[in-house]
Order: sequence, then C-alpha cells, then structure tokens
Amino acid sequence: MLLAIDTGNTNTVFSIWDGESIRCTLRIATNHQRTADEYFVWLDRLLQHHKIDMDINAVIISSTVPRVVFNLRVLADRYFNCRPLVVGKPDCLLPNAPRVDEGTQVGPDRLVNTAGAFDRYGGDLIVVDFGTATTFDVVAEDGAYVGGVIAPGVNLSLQALHEMAAALPHVDVTKPQRVIGTNTVACMQSGIFWGYVGLVRGICEHIRAEYDRPMRIISTGGLAPLFGQGDTLFDVFDEYLTIHGLTVIHQYNKDQGNT
Repeated sequence: MLLAIDTGNTNTVFSIWDGESIRCTLRIATNHQRTADEYFVWLDRLLQHHKIDMDINAVIISSTVPRVVFNLRVLADRYFNCRPLVVGKPDCLLPNAPRVDEGTQVGPDRLVNTAGAFDRYGGDLIVVDFGTATTFDVVAEDGAYVGGVIAPGVNLSLQALHEMAAALPHVDVTKPQRVIGTNTVACMQSGIFWGYVGLVRGICEHIRAEYDRPMRIISTGGLAPLFGQGDTLFDVFDEYLTIHGLTVIHQYNKDQGNT
C-alpha cells in the first residue's frame, strides 16, 4: 500500500492508497518539530481505529514546508523500510515537465494538482486550490503546468483584516444572505465572500482570454464548496485532487522503474 503525504502550510494530510481506492484520509496540523516517532504513533493509532493494517511499502511526499520533509523521510525509512519519493526533487520524475521561466522552482502542490487534474479531466484546465494561499494553475493541452496565479488565501485575508484593524472582530467564512450587511460581522462576511467570488471569476476570465482556448475550471481545497454554492464559478469540485495527483506521480515513477 502507498502512503501519500500532502503537507501544506496549515495542515498535513496522510492518505492510504491500496492501488484501487483511497482507504482513509487523516489530517494533522503541520509542525516541523514533530518527529518521525510521533508521526508513527499517531498514524498507527488512527489506522487501528479505521481497522486498516499498516502494510505500507511505498511513500510519496509533497510539501510546501521544506523543514517538515526530513522527519517524513525518516518516518518512511525507519518504519516502512522504503525510500520516499519527494515531489519537486530531481529523483522524482513527473509525467509532464512544467514549462516556466528558466530557474523557476514550481511549488510541489501545484505540480501534484496538475498531474491529478490532467489524469482525470484532460488538458486545457484552470485548477483553483483554496489553501493558505489561493492558487490558480494552468494545465496545458498536453498536461504540462505552464504557469498560474497566487493570491492570498481566504482565512489569511480574514486574519490580516482582524489583526490590522483594531475595531474589526474575527469572523467565520460563510455565504451571507445579502450583499449589503447591516452589522459589522455581516459586512465583513459579505466583503470576504463576494470579494473572493469576484477575484476567482475575474482571474479565470483573464486567464481564459490570455490563453485563448476553452478551459474547464477545477476547484479543490477546504473552502471550494462554499464558493461554489449556487454559482457557476467551477465546472468540477474535486476534494481529493491533490492526493490523486500523488498516486499518479508515484505510479509514473513505478512504471519508469524509479521506485
């Protein structure tokens, strides 16, 4: 079985893939000080709860937090007796090489999303990922990552608004009943929600115009369903797009004899 690990700035997701389906998905706060032993104890207890044997013989890692990777490598080596693939490293092959400016280092999460989206939906895509940052990844007709956009994430914007404006409270992200708020909380929620609807729609329209091809919009990330409510922002919401991308990259390396 494959252990696919997706480390973001806020959370780290562990998924067990048996070659046909995702057996379970587990989430933990990202912390670069967490040791390999701590990861193993946590993972072992939760897999017992899900009644899944820990017959893991392969590991693949995507991490936007470089300091976390060392202990995840130790986890794979010490407890699963395997050399993990780390997306973005030279020894991890990609099904389609990115086409970007020379010397540009593309985030591993964007490479993984590209691989997963192309495998499921083909090319000519915009992948919108609502994470700590909101990213827009352009997937070419042949499946290559060819660039995109990075915007502040929804919760990051809310946090900045709360911290930098002393009179404004912290509010939850939700779709307001009306655009015009009649109290401070409703005003902030409307600004965040409709502001991001406008941001996503506007950026996608500009990408389509610049790319000059019909493009499907694929959304993923925790807040994507909220922004898809009763709107036509996205063609598809794919909750497990990143994890699927990790399985695609692992299978490609396996087929190339690189595992």
